[in-house]
Amino acid sequence: MPTTYAPRLAHMGIACFDIDRMIDFYTSVFGLQLTDRGVGFTFPFPLAFMSASSGQHHQVALAQNRPAGAPSTIMQVSFKVDTLAELREARRRALEKGATKMRGLNHANALSIYCFDPEDNQLEVYLDTPWYVKQPHGDPLDLDRPDDEIWAETERIAKADPTFMPQAEWAARFDARQRLL
Repeated sequence: MPTTYAPRLAHMGIACFDIDRMIDFYTSVFGLQLTDRGVGFTFPFPLAFMSASSGQHHQVALAQNRPAGAPSTIMQVSFKVDTLAELREARRRALEKGATKMRGLNHANALSIYCFDPEDNQLEVYLDTPWYVKQPHGDPLDLDRPDDEIWAETERIAKADPTFMPQAEWAARFDARQRLL
């Protein structure tokens, strides 16, 4: 038996109705590149593979095999950014490409926007904060406010929560538990 076991989530697949529309949305909004596309042998329907990393052939795979009228079965697909400016840019691009039901949430440990892609799959774009509070936690997030106001409010929200701790402390506790597994 291996001494370490640490599977890492590498990519996900989305069943879709219109693969071309979905390729346009994900490449335009998230900067993914189309790496390959074709009809599968084992999966005999159109497939498209996209990535934002040269180290990963695909981070998102699309399969045009969603039955007509079928609802999305995706709870959410999440993309991570590093700044509030990037979060605002993701919001702008998503809305420009037809995203719906856009909303912002302040989780105290992350600042997020949520929306639905053109085929009604829920997406999240988020950035981490330096704080931890127990989840689920969600206050409204208004990205039209200045950065310093958003950060001050987030710190106030986080520190008011009885489960608050610096994210580094939470990470150290997590790593200690992992070593016991």
